[in-house]
Amino acid sequence: MKRINLLVLLVSFFCLNLSTAQRRGKNALEPIPVQIAQSPKLVVGVVVDQMRYDYLTRFWGHYGEGGFKRLVNQGFNCKNHHFNYAPTSTGPGHASVYTGTTPSTHGIIGNNWYDKTQDKEVYCASDDGYESVGTLSDAGKMSPHRLVTTTITDQLRLHTQKRGKVIAVALKDRGAVLPGGHTANAAYWFEGGDSGKWISSTYYMQQLPQWVVDFNASDRVEAYKKPWTTLKDINLYLESGPDNNSYEGLFEDETTPTFPHSTPNLLSKTKDFEILKYTPYGNTITADFALEALDKEGLGADAITDFLAISFSSADYIGHKFGVNSKEIQDVYLRLDRDLERILNTLDQKVGAGQYTVFLTADHGAVNVPAYLQDQKIPAGYLDLDEMKAKFTEFIKYKYGTTDLVKHISGMQIFLDHKVIANLDMDLNDVEEEIAFELLSYEGANEVYTAHQLWRNEYTSGIPYLLQNGYNQKRSGNVWIVQRPGFANYRRTGSTHGSPMIYDTHVPLLFYGTGIKKGSTANRTEIPDIAPTIATLLGVAFPNGTTGRPIGEVLK
Repeated sequence: MKRINLLVLLVSFFCLNLSTAQRRGKNALEPIPVQIAQSPKLVVGVVVDQMRYDYLTRFWGHYGEGGFKRLVNQGFNCKNHHFNYAPTSTGPGHASVYTGTTPSTHGIIGNNWYDKTQDKEVYCASDDGYESVGTLSDAGKMSPHRLVTTTITDQLRLHTQKRGKVIAVALKDRGAVLPGGHTANAAYWFEGGDSGKWISSTYYMQQLPQWVVDFNASDRVEAYKKPWTTLKDINLYLESGPDNNSYEGLFEDETTPTFPHSTPNLLSKTKDFEILKYTPYGNTITADFALEALDKEGLGADAITDFLAISFSSADYIGHKFGVNSKEIQDVYLRLDRDLERILNTLDQKVGAGQYTVFLTADHGAVNVPAYLQDQKIPAGYLDLDEMKAKFTEFIKYKYGTTDLVKHISGMQIFLDHKVIANLDMDLNDVEEEIAFELLSYEGANEVYTAHQLWRNEYTSGIPYLLQNGYNQKRSGNVWIVQRPGFANYRRTGSTHGSPMIYDTHVPLLFYGTGIKKGSTANRTEIPDIAPTIATLLGVAFPNGTTGRPIGEVLK
């Protein structure tokens, strides 16, 4: 009996071990689950208007640990990031960031451009088919109808069956309308003048949500009508030029462009809110409103990814007025650093640390004030477009006997009347080339290209590569003028942009948060790479005009 019990015990033990081994073997063969996409609760896209890459490095020692430094140290820094087209301006910049392509495809070829079919200039976001919401003025008559491709925000909306929310916020209408895409739940922008209110368009809604009404009714904007003083001791701003110089513009009643800026319209609580755009307070107002949207719209509150698009416009207004080497530019970036820290801390609290993804870039860079460069013995200067136009008109009249073949001149482009040229029995390509050779002889013109060249060739580098990416066959002109490096069509104070030169194309690109590696790259990346990188992270379809490529080094 004992032998039988022992035998049964041994058999049972053997079967148990065999079963355990089989289970272990089965488990060893089971594949490790693959995470095909990341699902952050919220994506936050930040575009800083007119931010050169070197603002990161130049002011690095003044930044705190929680803003730019947090994004760089804990995220991914693309150090060699560029616009791959021209013109480099706000409308095309925001459109290209969010569509993953260039003006040649998405159609936003400038802030304004000459519409060849309507024979008039048009604005990139204007739309008389819609009415203003939140104001009696025409400032809200906007829509993205001139944007002919989808955006990453559109693709998120389509992917989630419109359950994922998209909210876009900026001082400038185009800085909200274009990032929001065609399907945004809302886009809001700031009306200055004597209003100082956040407004929208009937494209998105018939009336402002109550939280926006309440925000506008509060005194939060009025509180920023105060003197603009430096955040830190101005004597510490050694990374910028002298405060009092001849390269900067003036506010209304100023005799010198120096701190503190405390004009009557800054001090008034009841009028001229437009002036706030030209101070760092414009960025802070934008951050205030964006965080209110985060809270009241419940962004990032569930597992379905939402998108908050924020554009900080004041740096552009200030750069245009005071220039890239000014104390004012340094101060606006030190204050923006504080606003970014506040946004990130709020995201940690409301969405959850590790539950969101952020990217930060710019819509263009800027040239140093040419007058300043001249005084430093650096080749630079200004284009005299009136003189160029007068000389060009005389050439056209002498060469062809009429000026009717030129329909329009704007944006460093010549638009020709194809019907007139055909009626004169001339070859369009020959006319373009003759005009190009004439323009190339003008002071300030460095290179000239024709539409025929941009149609016929496939450029892969240099200035023609950038022009070709900015050339839209249906919307662009016939002849393009490229100014000399350091030259600008602008007044003698303040900085500007728009050229294909490196100072206008080199901007920051930072990624941070869910699905993002820590690190950096000096490999060239381009603006259209941003949207497909985010699309790859989320596992959604690329915007339908995408020509950029995902930046593989960024993604986990």
